[in-house]
Amino acid sequence: MRKRTCLIPAAGLSFAVIFGVLGCRSGSAAPAASIPSATVAEATYGTITHTLNLAGQFQPYQVIDVHAKVSGYIRHIYVDIGDKVHQGQVLAVLEVPELSAQLKGTVAEVAHSKDEVTRAQHEVLRAQAEHTALHSDYLRMKQAAAAQPGLIAQQELDDAQSKDLSSEAQVDAAKAALAAAKQQSEVAGADNERVSALADYTHVTAPLDGVVIWRYADTGALIQAGTSSDVQTLPVVKLSQSGLLRLRLPVPEDAVQFIRVGSPVNVRVDAINRTITGKVVRFTRDVSLSTRTMQTEIDVENKDLSLTPGMYANATLELERRDHVLTIPVQAVIHNGDRASVLVVDKQNQVQPRDITLGLQGSALVEVKSGLSEGDRVITGGQANYQPGETVDPKLQSLPTFDVNQEQSGGEQ
Repeated sequence: MRKRTCLIPAAGLSFAVIFGVLGCRSGSAAPAASIPSATVAEATYGTITHTLNLAGQFQPYQVIDVHAKVSGYIRHIYVDIGDKVHQGQVLAVLEVPELSAQLKGTVAEVAHSKDEVTRAQHEVLRAQAEHTALHSDYLRMKQAAAAQPGLIAQQELDDAQSKDLSSEAQVDAAKAALAAAKQQSEVAGADNERVSALADYTHVTAPLDGVVIWRYADTGALIQAGTSSDVQTLPVVKLSQSGLLRLRLPVPEDAVQFIRVGSPVNVRVDAINRTITGKVVRFTRDVSLSTRTMQTEIDVENKDLSLTPGMYANATLELERRDHVLTIPVQAVIHNGDRASVLVVDKQNQVQPRDITLGLQGSALVEVKSGLSEGDRVITGGQANYQPGETVDPKLQSLPTFDVNQEQSGGEQ
């Protein structure tokens, strides 16, 4: 009995101690529980970019049909589809028999005109010599008649003067004939150059470096001159300049305002597992009425011909970029119509509302143009649970310093 009566007071004392300890703990924790916690982030400087993802297609820089300048039969053709050619390389040789005959005729005409020039030059020399002799005779007779009047009959003196004037006119006529002969020689030479040029056109050459993407004629085929406007002439080959390609991108209407020459573009070609960095080179400055897009082009080097015209590529076009700007999380912004505000936790950990002006928005960050300073702490969630002037327990959230707003073609975010 003594043992039992001793245990009861001891048990009562233990419960009293336990309740006392719990009471002390609950009393000390009550003030802490009354201060709500708040997740905050500091306004920091960072970079925000706005990009547009587009699907584009590679096009040759130039595609031309190579025609023959003259009509003729193909004697030899040296290229086929897929062949790489260089500027000036002979692609085919035409056979034009009548052109060869014309060339021989112009050569003979040039030689004949040169002979005519030589003959005219000799005629000028003969006429000048004859004029010199007749002129000298007339002067002597005139001097003698002046020294001794009546020594020479007037009729004889007049005849000498007439011959002198006639010989002078013959000199002028010979010179005119020489000038005409020279002009005829120039005409013959020009005609010879024309026919020689046409003869050179029997060699069909590549006007640029490229790849033969189609061949229209074989050996023995009759090719019409490419200058004939009344017939549908057949080209010899189709040539593609593939060493430099155009990547053509359809930019949506709402992004046209951001397109600038020199804007960076990141291109991904999945077909060959290759990533290329380029720049906007040109754009049409015209929005299509049917697709509401503007064609924009990027030039891509393709010297190894690893890219093939017609391939698709995924391009990321940088529309806007803001470097070293003040940023906060997008979730921290409270929108009220056209106004934007945030809840700032000051140095005393009290909540203060503040109006701000926003700039470029990314996927997680937004630019703050005014209303905040670097290091200001803003509440990033559950803003409706806090009242101005309320004291909170801030829990700092780390922020990235770089953010991208990736927009898909067609306006999808």
